[in-house]
Amino acid sequence: MADGHDHGDSHIPEGQTVSLEPLDTTLWIHIFINMFAYGVIFPIGMVLGITKSRWHVPTQVLGSALALLGFFLGHAHGGREFVSHNIHSIFANILQLLLIGQVVLGLYLKGHWEKGVNGKIRKLIRPCHSIIGKAMPLLSWTQMIFGGITALGFCQGEHVGQCAAHFIMGGAFIAYGVILTIILLVGQIWIQRTGRSQEFFDSAVIAAWGCVNTFTEHRWGTAWVKNDWQHTTMGIIWWCAGLAGMWLSRDRDGNPKRNFIPGFVILVTGWAMSAHPQELMVSAMTHSTFGKTLMAAGLSRIIEIAFVLKDKQSLSESGRSWNSFQYIPVFLLYAAGFLFMGATEEQMNLVAQSSMDGVSYILIMYSLAFLVFLFTNMLVHLYDRLANPDINTKDFSNDHSRASGHAAEEGQLRDAEQFELDGLMSDDEGGEGQAMLRGSLDRPSIDTPSTLGKNNHGRV
Repeated sequence: MADGHDHGDSHIPEGQTVSLEPLDTTLWIHIFINMFAYGVIFPIGMVLGITKSRWHVPTQVLGSALALLGFFLGHAHGGREFVSHNIHSIFANILQLLLIGQVVLGLYLKGHWEKGVNGKIRKLIRPCHSIIGKAMPLLSWTQMIFGGITALGFCQGEHVGQCAAHFIMGGAFIAYGVILTIILLVGQIWIQRTGRSQEFFDSAVIAAWGCVNTFTEHRWGTAWVKNDWQHTTMGIIWWCAGLAGMWLSRDRDGNPKRNFIPGFVILVTGWAMSAHPQELMVSAMTHSTFGKTLMAAGLSRIIEIAFVLKDKQSLSESGRSWNSFQYIPVFLLYAAGFLFMGATEEQMNLVAQSSMDGVSYILIMYSLAFLVFLFTNMLVHLYDRLANPDINTKDFSNDHSRASGHAAEEGQLRDAEQFELDGLMSDDEGGEGQAMLRGSLDRPSIDTPSTLGKNNHGRV
């Protein structure tokens, strides 16, 4: 499947992109090995690289070895045949070249050649290595999508447009959920440091996306049809609401201010998409559940901002506290994304022709959402433990509770500084910079102890 080489087109029915044979064992091994390498090992290696862990190189070596094995297995399979030069095989070659380039750049950086011209080359290579490493999870996700549609022979001909719409929009909801997870767990202090509320950034993205949808959902020069009207008007409300959200993101004195606009846009979008007419019952059920899930995400986001946070940037000054309710809108975005990605015409036809009912299919989509939600939380937790090992050592004694609360806030500030400096220094310079930063933060502070410290005072 990764190769897309010609097994003999005589076995592929005319007008189709795959043969009728089932996937053989070799191809299943290829699928699971590559999913494990690109979907699990490389994201963990990325986190280890960001935190400069000594386990970064061994992890990436393991992932690269598995990826190489999976690549060759994709050339050696039997069973189902695929047309030549399919999207999965083309992108596999690109991904493999990037992986080889990443390994070469990593080996060069590991050599610590910093004198003369090597020092100048190193300054160029280091950010390239960092960017490719951070982009690898996104590229891997894209390749997994391409692999799925290639294996099933989906998203060809007239189905390309609606496939792209479902996968792009669904992936965007999942990406939004991932970003909210990161901000909730380790990014609250960073948001405060920007001098803007989170809704400013959310509204800016909503407005930009709305502008794109307004002028791309209808093919100009052709007659307007029902879907054109729905998608274009949805783009219009996005940029109108996005501009309003950007305006409301500051109070009368210019200070950051939370607002309801992004959550309301998500709610209205869910309502509009759930009302799209569908031919199949399973498709109508899936789209309806998707719309209700998205509406619940928007409503819970509004409740979180207005009643849980009460318009504050976070629950505590340290940025290390959160309410369990705050996970609800985050997870629902994951679930909505998977439901929408799984609601293409061909997928709905496949489910309708099988013995599976709509409820079971929807539960499978929710299960996938929980797995990705879990893995994202695990990666963020791993980063937090490695980036702030001293902060994660909790001291519950009465004498040190206030100091622990203040240390948590300083840990988040140091975390933000490390993100800003990461990729701009060499390994040795990075060590010196972090040492200086630790020294500056270790000096006695005259600031008032954090609210978290006060709340923890007297805790056993």
